[in-house]
Amino acid sequence: MSLLRDDSLSEAFDHAAARYDWMVSASPGYHGHLRRSARRLGLPDAGRGARVLDLGCGTGASTAALLSAAPLAHITAVDASAGMLARAAEKPWPPGVRLVEASADRLGAAGVEGPFDAVFAAYLFRNVTDTDRTLKSVRAVMAPGARIAVHEYALSGKRMERMLWTAVCRSVIIPLGRATGDARLYEHLWHSVLGFDTAAEFAGRMREAGFSRVRVLPLPGWQTGITHTFVGVAA
Repeated sequence: MSLLRDDSLSEAFDHAAARYDWMVSASPGYHGHLRRSARRLGLPDAGRGARVLDLGCGTGASTAALLSAAPLAHITAVDASAGMLARAAEKPWPPGVRLVEASADRLGAAGVEGPFDAVFAAYLFRNVTDTDRTLKSVRAVMAPGARIAVHEYALSGKRMERMLWTAVCRSVIIPLGRATGDARLYEHLWHSVLGFDTAAEFAGRMREAGFSRVRVLPLPGWQTGITHTFVGVAA
């Protein structure tokens, strides 16, 4: 299948928004992994005074993970899907959280302006049209020395991990997606992971976009070698 991009992808997320939280709850470790990646930002003093950009916040799972790691931070949570943001807006958030509908590479047009002290991007870069342009756009709104943590499906490159990911998608994720009427989105998920950078390749892109001290950190459980946290600093 051809991958969903831009408006087509946003529309697919809009359609799936009402059932999205239920779907991800079926994934072992989903929320725990997000919290682990958020902690890897290493924000001091519970994030007191820090301006944090949450890119691709969806229904708010990544925002909640950030709050668990940095409850005193000021968080701007951004997503391109109006339907996903509407679900996020139904949840209780502290005054320091702001939800904004915007594409990651057109933040300024939506009034999202830096400098940010930290960026958290969960399951975002695999879905953008131009990964390099988006990385550079994100880097442009970060303060010098600001921290970034990217939580993403990026396979390590081993054949066994591709086989495991395909098996999980075919046996669990896509059948659930069909049952909820969202098969297109979850077939996109399957193929977008297989077609995305390996972990080493994405780390290289981050360095080329102006991030230093880039590290690739694994996540535990069945997603080891499939999902990683990429951390770095705006040089």
